[in-house]
Amino acid sequence: MEMSNIAIAAAGGLVPSLIWLYFLLKEDSRCPEPRHMVALAFFVGMLAVPLVLPPEEFAFAHLAHGIASTTALAAIEEVTKYLLAAIVILWQPAVDEPIDYVIYLITVALGFAAVENALFILHPLSGGHMFTSAITDNVRFFGSTLLHIVASSFIGFSLAFSYKKSFLVRIAFVTVGIILAIALHTTFNLLIMSSSGSSIAEALLLVWTGVVIVFALFEVLKYRTYRKLPANVC
Repeated sequence: MEMSNIAIAAAGGLVPSLIWLYFLLKEDSRCPEPRHMVALAFFVGMLAVPLVLPPEEFAFAHLAHGIASTTALAAIEEVTKYLLAAIVILWQPAVDEPIDYVIYLITVALGFAAVENALFILHPLSGGHMFTSAITDNVRFFGSTLLHIVASSFIGFSLAFSYKKSFLVRIAFVTVGIILAIALHTTFNLLIMSSSGSSIAEALLLVWTGVVIVFALFEVLKYRTYRKLPANVC
């Protein structure tokens, strides 16, 4: 495999995620997170990709193709992203306000999307299909990357809105967040797999609706967090 193809695929995976990461960090510009923590979260998301491949292959081989296998693959990815974030990031002192949970979980999702997108681009590129790779990159920029953002944000918001509540309440909130993330991920993939133009349009509409909800929830969360603080205080 040519190094140039690997470089193109890596750029095609990284650039969209970094663009979305830039807009994400603008949402936290009042009290920005340490850059080394953001980089660590992004790397954790990248690390999740090779970890999900073996269980995904097992699920795909042993479950009926369709809703069962699609749900299993979505569950593996969403749970793995969350568990890695919880193990490496979410207990750190830098996570000291509700909005941080959303920032870090989405950053993990963007790291995951960067590697996943690169792998999807590399496959047609290695066969000499440059045009197919370009189309894949555009679709994943507007679709799959946003899917990971919105799905992981559901879990992040479940942690954020249950901040300082009892352990059992937080467990309940996180459980609901994970279920919503898996449901969104499964629905998107089923629509994409149908290969019809209308279904792909519905999949994109689904994630863009999710993006609107995410930004609305960001504003609610920022208001709840900062409304009693002076403008220059975190």
